[in-house]
Amino acid sequence: MSDTKKIQPIIPHLWFDKEAKEAAEFYCSVFPNSTIKSTATLQGTPSGDPDLVSFSIWGQSFMAISAGPYFKINPSISFIVNFDPSREENARSMIDEVWNKLSDGGTALMPIDKYPFSERFGWIQDKYGVTWQLMLTNPEGEPRPEIIPSLLFVGDNFGKAEEAREYYLSVFKNAKAGSLIRYGAGQGPNKEGTVMFSDFQLEETWFTAMDGALDHGFTFNEAISLLVSCETQEEIDYYWDKLSAVPEAEQCGWLKDKYGLSWQITSSRLSEIMSNGTQDQRNRVTQAFLKMKKFDIAELEKAFQG
Repeated sequence: MSDTKKIQPIIPHLWFDKEAKEAAEFYCSVFPNSTIKSTATLQGTPSGDPDLVSFSIWGQSFMAISAGPYFKINPSISFIVNFDPSREENARSMIDEVWNKLSDGGTALMPIDKYPFSERFGWIQDKYGVTWQLMLTNPEGEPRPEIIPSLLFVGDNFGKAEEAREYYLSVFKNAKAGSLIRYGAGQGPNKEGTVMFSDFQLEETWFTAMDGALDHGFTFNEAISLLVSCETQEEIDYYWDKLSAVPEAEQCGWLKDKYGLSWQITSSRLSEIMSNGTQDQRNRVTQAFLKMKKFDIAELEKAFQG
């Protein structure tokens, strides 16, 4: 693989029971500059005929699927939302407005208030189970996107945030380390030296990672996965080889890495087919990829052509 070729940004993928379309429409009503880009129905899968929705929230692309009650979204992956006063004149009123909308049927994990790290911050789990960290950003720092996926290393993963960050930076060719802040002495229950906050960029997408000492009773699962869209079979092979660590989790382009984080290593051609193909073409391609673990682009193209 070339060290300079860039793949598309990494996209968070949300798994819902039946609410993918409804949730996407809700998020587009809550956040500015948000839109639904495409919807499609996959027919004849083990989950029935799930809806697949592609949408954008404040510049961050997402995908969502309604594929049955098999996985439950939890706060091990949340989304930091930066309200930057240098970019948004009414950032403070915006954060309160978004908080109020997400509070409808939601649960506050940290109430919106002033904290040592932010003039205004709140962490909320919305009515669909997705968690958002709303933050009034200090505009003096290096600019970051409005929405950033945030990884929380808890339970068996506690203390591994820095190791995981270095691992992901080594896997992705276009990667950049950001800040790294550790817990100091006397900041219990967190352990001195573990990660209080870090961020890093993989293929145009920023992430944050932190350790959490408390026993939260949740960890990474398939309900939120990270979708890597590849142009070539060589790229699919590369990321599959580097990331897959749980053979029994390999299915339909999905894998789990050594921290239990779920990834989808997919083909950009597949997203074109699902967005623009006829229903018959989508059905043929769906039946082809259901038989695969790692995606084979040539076989998918053969199914598309019929």
